[in-house]
Amino acid sequence: MDYIEKILEKIKDWARKLIEALLGPDVQPEPEPIPIPVREPKQRR
Repeated sequence: MDYIEKILEKIKDWARKLIEALLGPDVQPEPEPIPIPVREPKQRR
């Protein structure tokens, strides 16, 4: 099992390096949308 875990770690490392090479070294996360307050309609009786 140790052998499989080492292989998986190598694959993860290679995938990370490949993504960095394709997209650039510093991938920026998408900015979170700013919440906009919405007026709640008054409750009808």
